[in-house]
Amino acid sequence: MKKHTIIFLGTSQFSVPSLQALAADASFEVLAVITQPDRPAGRKMTLTPPPVKTEAETLGLTVLQPEKMNAAFAEMSKKFPRPDFLVVVSYGQILSDDVLQWPTKAAVNVHASLLPLLRGASPLQHAVLQNLEESGVTVQRMVKELDAGPILSRASVTLGARETSATLHDTLKILGAELLLNTLKAPLKEVPQDATQATFCGKLEKSAGIADTDTMTADTIDRMVRALLPWPGVSIRGNKILETSLQHEAGSLTVPCSNGTMLSVLRIQPPGGTPMSGADFIRGNKQL
Repeated sequence: MKKHTIIFLGTSQFSVPSLQALAADASFEVLAVITQPDRPAGRKMTLTPPPVKTEAETLGLTVLQPEKMNAAFAEMSKKFPRPDFLVVVSYGQILSDDVLQWPTKAAVNVHASLLPLLRGASPLQHAVLQNLEESGVTVQRMVKELDAGPILSRASVTLGARETSATLHDTLKILGAELLLNTLKAPLKEVPQDATQATFCGKLEKSAGIADTDTMTADTIDRMVRALLPWPGVSIRGNKILETSLQHEAGSLTVPCSNGTMLSVLRIQPPGGTPMSGADFIRGNKQL
């Protein structure tokens, strides 16, 4: 049986299960893995490889790290035969038409939402922020317009009452890998997206995590905490809020919010300080 050849583009931890699944399946041959360059990370700004690079090297795969994929494509395409599929999972760069036309069958993307809902860079966080009952993953054939390509397959999940972007991430990265393999093994069937139903979510900025108890309800701030940790995080008057509840809990700090609602802060980190319980915080700081 002839194997499907793959050029894989991915960067974050969300990409890793898809790469692992392709590498382990006898139906596929991963010719190369393209990922972002190593970046400084942590307080010491240590140069750190992307999770996909670490996994690809463990699997013994060829790794390339161009600063700009589009600029490097002309030379890169000379090094490898045209792949059957270009597979893109949380890569982090917009690809040119030349790159998207490189594969002989299709350039496909695993996106962490039920397209056409939540096109863009932060679907996991916005699924929680918007209090959606359902989310999922979509495998789409890529086109130049962001996340607007025809749908090849979708799979959905129900969000839990206390869902976080982190727990949803861990669910969907596995679901996405399974859906990707099943999709590539079957004849591709395209269903155009209904653009009139599209919603959008851009890249998260630091300002997205600033909570205002005078104008926001406890429920809104609680969803922000569940959605925006670890990045960009949520702060109230300069204090980083690490864990909250809508129920009063022992050891928490009760914070009045808009419309007479109350937020229980279980863990908090003051500026320049270390994480602590809400109760410990209030002992040394009578005003939040």
